[in-house]
Amino acid sequence: MAYAAELLDAYREDPNSVPDDWREWFGKLPQANGDAEAFTNLAPPITTSSMFNPTGAPVAVNGDHAASAGDAAVGADALLQFCVDRMITAFRAYGHLHSRLDPLGLTTTPAPPLSPDQFNIKESDLDRSVYVDRDGETILTTVRELFERMQRVYCGDVGIQLQHIDDHVVRRWLIEEVEGDDRDSSLGRDTQRRILQRLTEAMVFEEFVRKKYLGAKTFSLEGSETLIPLLDLAIHGFAEQGISELVLAMPHRGRLSVLANVIRQPPREIFSQFEDADPKRHIGGGDVKYHMGASGDYVAASGKKVHVSLCFNPSHLEYVDPVALGRMRAKQDRRGDTERQMGAVVLIHGDAAFAGEGVVQETLNLSQLHGYRTGGTLHVIVNNQLGFTTQPHDSRSTIYATDVARMLQSPIFHVNGENPAAVSQVVSLALEFRRTHQRDVVIDMYCFRRFGHNETDEPSFTQPLLYQAIEHHRSIRDRFLDNLVELGQFEVQEADEMLTQHHEFLQTEYEIGKELVQDDRHPQNVWKGYFGGPQPEVGEDDPDTGMPVEKLSKMLVKLTEIPKGFHLHRKLTRQMEARRAMGDGKRPLDWASAEALAFASLSMAGRRVRLSGQDAQRGTFSQRHGVLHDVVTGKTHNIFSKLSGDQAPVELVNSPLSEVGVLGFDYGYSLDFPEALVAWEAQFGDFGNCAQVIIDEFISGAEDKWNRLSGIVMLLPHGYEGQGPEHSSGRLERFLAIGAEDNIQVAYPSTPAQYFHLLRRQTLRLWRKPLVIFTPKSLLRHPSAVSSLTELAEGEFKPILPDETCDPAKVRRVLLCTGKLYYELDSYRNEHQLDDVAILRIEMLHPLRTGKFTDALKDYAADCPVTWVQEEPLNMGAWPHWATRFTGHRIDDHELNVVGRPRSASPATGSKSAHLWEQADLLERAFAD
Repeated sequence: MAYAAELLDAYREDPNSVPDDWREWFGKLPQANGDAEAFTNLAPPITTSSMFNPTGAPVAVNGDHAASAGDAAVGADALLQFCVDRMITAFRAYGHLHSRLDPLGLTTTPAPPLSPDQFNIKESDLDRSVYVDRDGETILTTVRELFERMQRVYCGDVGIQLQHIDDHVVRRWLIEEVEGDDRDSSLGRDTQRRILQRLTEAMVFEEFVRKKYLGAKTFSLEGSETLIPLLDLAIHGFAEQGISELVLAMPHRGRLSVLANVIRQPPREIFSQFEDADPKRHIGGGDVKYHMGASGDYVAASGKKVHVSLCFNPSHLEYVDPVALGRMRAKQDRRGDTERQMGAVVLIHGDAAFAGEGVVQETLNLSQLHGYRTGGTLHVIVNNQLGFTTQPHDSRSTIYATDVARMLQSPIFHVNGENPAAVSQVVSLALEFRRTHQRDVVIDMYCFRRFGHNETDEPSFTQPLLYQAIEHHRSIRDRFLDNLVELGQFEVQEADEMLTQHHEFLQTEYEIGKELVQDDRHPQNVWKGYFGGPQPEVGEDDPDTGMPVEKLSKMLVKLTEIPKGFHLHRKLTRQMEARRAMGDGKRPLDWASAEALAFASLSMAGRRVRLSGQDAQRGTFSQRHGVLHDVVTGKTHNIFSKLSGDQAPVELVNSPLSEVGVLGFDYGYSLDFPEALVAWEAQFGDFGNCAQVIIDEFISGAEDKWNRLSGIVMLLPHGYEGQGPEHSSGRLERFLAIGAEDNIQVAYPSTPAQYFHLLRRQTLRLWRKPLVIFTPKSLLRHPSAVSSLTELAEGEFKPILPDETCDPAKVRRVLLCTGKLYYELDSYRNEHQLDDVAILRIEMLHPLRTGKFTDALKDYAADCPVTWVQEEPLNMGAWPHWATRFTGHRIDDHELNVVGRPRSASPATGSKSAHLWEQADLLERAFAD
């Protein structure tokens, strides 16, 4: 009767918008509302189109009924069907609000009533027959049976949200699955035992740690122990689906239990971290135990193995989400799994963080994007109904913590964590949905936090009533066991033996852990042969980054070949002609061509290239054009796709308008694809501001904290050209401030050749460190910022570029600078014929050994002053770094001075005229005596 419901809504807005017979019938309804008998006897127009079941499929109409539209019985049947359809729709839309989700029974949610009388269904109607669609077939059932079924499905210990799904195919699939006859929610004996075993392991582990290490922070899982059997059931289900690898990410709460009971890390290793017997071992490094990751082979109930990797994660809870997705995408790409079926991601969230952290939305948005798909993520919210000391009504503006996930065409399953049978049912349905539709799916498991935010916290300060209820609430393990015993499925003695055995196992592990000294572990497998630590000395890891001119020339010409019949934009036709001329040696190479050659040469050497970012395919400044668009058909052509038959892919990905989510994803990708060139490009360098957590917590510190290496490359357009405070500075000072122990590389190349060699060196060498490259804007087309094919063929990346244009004996001053400022200084020098000033370019700012400066300055007089010149204000840029590095502002015997913009709270002026004046003043002061 969906048709009738739609007509009624239309009639209320405009009576003349519906057919005459329906308008006449609707007009009688108000008169009949007060008279039950008259209302029952009203007969709506009976047509084939008016008789629809709840999902919209036509229902066959009994011939007798169709024969007389005025027959009162037919009218009553039709009206009842209409009312039943409204009831079904209401259960699907609001049933979850009636679900019994809170194990403590303290939470109430306003919900519209769903009793039959609310839909004008009388007691006498309950045993009448109506049509419903079930398992793809239209059947007759009684109203009573239907009502009870809808209550069981939508209002029990599971609440299902699906009405937000606009995709009819997906929504219908879900309705058939959850309302069908063949879904058995009962647990078999083996599953019951496995769940009890996992609950026992979780409970005993948490109690054991709490008693052995009084006062130590562990962020206990107690009150939420069902997470362990949930993950066990999920991994078993994934294994049965043929998935062989999982990437798991989670916050700190429950991490130790997951490490011990899911990853199967030997508890002795966890206990040894509590002992922390060697204080000198981690001076200045390492991390707290509940941030650590690990990996292991999990044996599912069927005996199949699934490799599970738990990501390392800082206290910035949800920022690991895109990292985990990037890791899985890399694993899939490595194995050629373009269907995204060999692995999956499981993300565990807290309720407050899932609702509160914007990176969650950024991660969800990646779900169905071509460059970021992984086949669907299983999201598990461990819903403690509390965020530290903040209650839900103070931490979100929505009913559920999961409401942000309604942006996806995916269901949200809310489930009471103290009903393992319901949890099992939800896990099974969620995994089947993910496999069938390759979409994210959300399980919101309601539970509670038995103790405070950590073991030193007193939760009753702020939630006294809640913690009074928790204090008298028995553990989920004991309640589940009681239910099994009552059903005759288990004996208490067997359960007690299970508990005793696991306690004895932990005690044995504890004794070993007290004496255990762990080695710092470095990942092997794909990382074998790569290394971190200090920068290698010259000659230790210096791959040849040059290539023969002939190969470079042919490669560049190859990049200009357009498929037959492809309609290229006329302006790009000229660009392709210019690039062919570069390949023929008739004109020097510009920046974009050198980059294209770096990508192409790595691809042909079997090295995968992945570059993502906003407008990365074209390039923010219309310089790259790695993917061309046919102006007639709209088809695209990747210029790197036809280099050779055995090349590695070059993937240029236009990202969503996101920084932290996308950089996190690409960082994760670099963790599992060390031999690839993996790069993220900011639209402007200062957009890195929005990715600061990934930079600070993962990229710069992962090796020091977690012994995890990455070769991620960040491309940050930088340079003062009068574009205002937000489009001038990539915040060079921030990267130099966090640079220590050779943890990252910070480069600012000034020529296409330098850029070419830098990209190739980053990929071909075995020393793996993140690389931050400050890239140009105006230099992309600057007539002097060019290189020859010979410089690409025979050169190498040089940390400092010398000045070969003047006689060192005549030099009275040396200027040090970076990037585009060199060309402005050189132009000023030439204009004023100042041949006694040398200009050296610092191309690698970190790590840069002091000896490099000594070598660069050795040909100049000892008393020749050196001036650092920068475009940035003096409290920004490289100067704060140099000022603290060179004691007394001296480099060897040379006095070190500085010229830059005055100290400022903002990186740059918003006035073009002011910028030009400042730039002219800067140049004049750089050369002034």
